[in-house]
Amino acid sequence: MIALEEKDLQSVKTVASLYNGLPTDTGTQCHSAEVTSSTPSIPKNEDGVSVENVHTPKKQWYVLRVSYGRIFKAKEIIDARNIECYAPMRHRQITKHGKKHIITESLVPSFIFVHSSQEEVDAMLHDKKVNSIESRPLLSYYYDHTSYRQDNPDRNPPLVIRNEAMDNFIKLTSVNNPHIIPVTSENIQYKLGDHVIVTEGDFEGIQGRVARIAGQQRVIVELFSGCLVATAYIPKGAMEKVNKELEL
Repeated sequence: MIALEEKDLQSVKTVASLYNGLPTDTGTQCHSAEVTSSTPSIPKNEDGVSVENVHTPKKQWYVLRVSYGRIFKAKEIIDARNIECYAPMRHRQITKHGKKHIITESLVPSFIFVHSSQEEVDAMLHDKKVNSIESRPLLSYYYDHTSYRQDNPDRNPPLVIRNEAMDNFIKLTSVNNPHIIPVTSENIQYKLGDHVIVTEGDFEGIQGRVARIAGQQRVIVELFSGCLVATAYIPKGAMEKVNKELEL
């Protein structure tokens, strides 16, 4: 976690841009809570058509667990190996000793996402700087508990996120809106569970399920079990139902 004086945000860009894949657009101010704009500026191909995150056949999006409070240290390790990674962050205002401070914290504090080959991730996780003498390693795989390894039926494989689902998640968590929040399945009241796409506003293009949280209609993006993020309020006229849910 990083703390800044409120006045410091007037002249410097946020230090919480934790997407290292491509040049990023970052916000400059936060007055209560804000998710940082940490997604890359969307490039265009030769035909002038915008493209999403660059997908490489040998690379996949892996979910890594991070030991408590060590997101920034984890990013240092990953950056040192030139591995593409993403960790959504947000700013939150607190008052300490009568002064207002802006703290930068992880939106999903237990996880960081890496786009790489499994061989490269394996090598990093076996590095002594990562798997140290501590009781819990800095980084470790989050496993897919819905399937089993072909070479070892008694063990689960690392969880892999589909490119389309990751693009959708990055797009949502990169919107500079103080009302984007992490949620749990226990505090979600799905409204028919309709799968929709947002058609206008800051969240245009985001796909997810309609739900009511704290009396507001929102769209929930569930990247995997235990990782759910909600948009701000979405009016009924700003979404359309879609037939097929975005799969992991």
